[in-house]
Amino acid sequence: MTQTPPESAIILFNGKDLNNWTTRDGDPARWSVEDGVMSVTARGGDIMTEERFTDFMLHLEFMTPDMPDATGQAKGNSGVFLQGRYEVQVLDSYGIEVPGKGDCGSIYNQFAPLVNACKPPLQWQTYDVVFRGTRVDDSGQVVEPTRLTILQNGLVIQNNIQLPGVTGASIDENAGEPGPLLLQDHGNDVKYRNIWIVSLPLEGSDQY
Repeated sequence: MTQTPPESAIILFNGKDLNNWTTRDGDPARWSVEDGVMSVTARGGDIMTEERFTDFMLHLEFMTPDMPDATGQAKGNSGVFLQGRYEVQVLDSYGIEVPGKGDCGSIYNQFAPLVNACKPPLQWQTYDVVFRGTRVDDSGQVVEPTRLTILQNGLVIQNNIQLPGVTGASIDENAGEPGPLLLQDHGNDVKYRNIWIVSLPLEGSDQY
């Protein structure tokens, strides 16, 4: 069962087309869309939203393929790049007792997930992310690094972690600027659906 987005949500994937998505180069997105699902099977390269975000709550659902003969990074690989800069790994890591920095739910090559929350391949899974973007001063120097919390399938797998910087294959290193949501084509038949974001205020009111 898919999760219903709140009224304030920005629907990033309408289940019908990818008109608000592009390639990294700005060309129209070329992934396939069928029955409310987008799929990497078109081999269209990475795709990203036209919208740009700073602080937000993200929900998306993904499914990894069944690749019983594959291992490691060749097993249902994709990635969710927050602001196009910070990769949350998508991978078939089901059954791994102690997941590492390259497994599903990791911040790629930076933070392993706290627990393995993966379902088996061919089952829909969820990521729910609370993201707080980097704060910079007038000279562009970082004064507060990016922070994020991630739930996978309802379990906390990243708990208010502070990121040291962008991950590999980011769109740029302009961490103080808004960025898109990017989904990676790593050559495996990963599917996505029900993708939405709620933009968050940069700070709350100072009123009592």
